[in-house]
Amino acid sequence: MKLRILYHGHCFDGVASAAVFTRFYLTRINPQAEVGYTALLHRPGQLFDDTMFDGDENAIVDFKYSRSKRLTWWFDHHQSAFLTPEDEAHFKQDESGKKFLDATRKSCTEFIADITRTRFQFETEGLEPLIHWAHTIDGALYESASQCVELRAPALQLMQVIESDPSDEFIEEIIRDLTARPLDEVALSEEVQRRFKPILEQHLQTLALIRSKASYSRGVVQFDLTEDNIEGFNKFIPYYLYPQTTYSVALTRGAYRTKISVGSNPWSPRPRLHNIASICERYGGGGHPVVGAVSFGPDEIEKGRAAMREIVEELSFKDVE
Repeated sequence: MKLRILYHGHCFDGVASAAVFTRFYLTRINPQAEVGYTALLHRPGQLFDDTMFDGDENAIVDFKYSRSKRLTWWFDHHQSAFLTPEDEAHFKQDESGKKFLDATRKSCTEFIADITRTRFQFETEGLEPLIHWAHTIDGALYESASQCVELRAPALQLMQVIESDPSDEFIEEIIRDLTARPLDEVALSEEVQRRFKPILEQHLQTLALIRSKASYSRGVVQFDLTEDNIEGFNKFIPYYLYPQTTYSVALTRGAYRTKISVGSNPWSPRPRLHNIASICERYGGGGHPVVGAVSFGPDEIEKGRAAMREIVEELSFKDVE
């Protein structure tokens, strides 16, 4: 019997969700199941096709809903959980008792742990540090911007590897390890640390690059990295560099998309006034009230820049210098 788990790729919460769901399934549903993984990424156009659902049972965790008849389990916590109104209507009509959404949750990992514990009598013993850190990372519940930029905690070093390492096969190894080994042991393993070293060097270079390119005005930090071959960055760098800011808006470009990343500073001296997910939804993206993103085609840089300018203007405070 084969279980296919589709998870939010290059995301600590997505990886942790896959690990917790794997442990749950093998413990409470079918200990003999053969488990396979597929990383999902937000991009323009169709996100799913039925060939992805090649298991006897198929699960999506920490990602958008699919109406596929082959989808068995679904867990998500995003406001923008549905691609279309028809998807939402399909979910609301589901009577399987295996598909769950709660957009108030800080992390999908914690949501899965709670649902499987209360409804399926699953014990999360040994997974508590993983659940805690997924909740902290995805909910941006850090002690300070320096905590998540300076990367001293092993879990945060693992986070950087998950977000930056291009090998889906290696990330799958991490998922499997997290189902069976303590979080810190996985994070401090020789192979994870070997991969973390160049990522840390790149992180420090990106920190210096953003320091040189970012500009701050009226409560918003913005920067454009589309010409710098930087596809991703630590989302807390803007708040580390500009603690006075409320919002950050950045444009990056990779092989598959041009991306606007929009965030809000958890330590802002002014309150957040906007629902970022709702803003991003207007451009075809989504996310959470405090953080979101929009994806365009890799060649749609000018379209991305135009949308970025509009978003920056909408977020800017009129009475702040």
